[in-house]
Amino acid sequence: MALVNDQIRTRMASKHAPRIPEVTAHLVEAGGKRLRPMLTLAAALLCGYDGPYHVHLAATVEFIHTATLLHDDVVDESAKRRGRPTANLLWDNKSSVLVGDYLFSRSFQLMVETGNLRVLDILANASATIAEGEVLQLTAASNLATDESVYLQVVRGKTAALFSAATQVGGVIAQADETVTQALYDYGDALGISFQIVDDLLDYGGAAASLGKNTGDDFRERKLTLPVIKAVAKADAQERDFWKRTIEKGDQRDGDLEQAMALLEKHNTMEETRQDALYWAKQARTALEALPESDLRNLLMDLSDYVVSRVV
Repeated sequence: MALVNDQIRTRMASKHAPRIPEVTAHLVEAGGKRLRPMLTLAAALLCGYDGPYHVHLAATVEFIHTATLLHDDVVDESAKRRGRPTANLLWDNKSSVLVGDYLFSRSFQLMVETGNLRVLDILANASATIAEGEVLQLTAASNLATDESVYLQVVRGKTAALFSAATQVGGVIAQADETVTQALYDYGDALGISFQIVDDLLDYGGAAASLGKNTGDDFRERKLTLPVIKAVAKADAQERDFWKRTIEKGDQRDGDLEQAMALLEKHNTMEETRQDALYWAKQARTALEALPESDLRNLLMDLSDYVVSRVV
């Protein structure tokens, strides 16, 4: 990871626009887990890779992730990220969007340097899928008709796509066979889904400590995440009117968050959501069973346990 961090610092530099490294450093150096680039490194090494380009790809994955965060905070009008003020709050929306664009461009430069067209194809497709997922969320987030299948489609787009690409390209750059690269893809997909479900669950309990957000931010931003989708599906007429007022219409009043959380408790949707997160973590571990046993394989399996450890 030290080599990845060096690559990131070098590539986020700009001779002519000092704001680019300022904005990027604010987010990149905010203490994130570097989970996605770590997945790329681990997958490549698991497949026996001994070249230099897994570092390039790990930095690429982190740049794509950072760019999406910069854009997301503008779209969501967020004020806090990883416990710190967001870049759009400290600078402005224009700076966040343009620096995000710069990081996307840098990520494609890094991809090209590997000389591997399949890697370029995988990460380019992931970038498009992420954007598609975010746009789908715009239309689905406040619509009570959004069901669990649509939620899963959004999560696969905005979160799991980069997890699965991160692991898959590690295998591809190592020239692993298709069975291995597919297993790595399946692992990343399931891990990303589990990761997002956990984040959505924690937003209704313990998010300030775990995510650097305030408890109930998703409710205030009128996002239909899995705990609420499950509660809406079980709602009686009066409860549905409550969700329609607060989520669809955005008419939120004092005490509404507490009432929302009471409804989640009433219908046991927090526990059901937790079970979904555990299911996808298990799917991630199962995907890795197709690979030979090794310390790195065990590390990736342990990582699936780590992702859900906050809700176990």
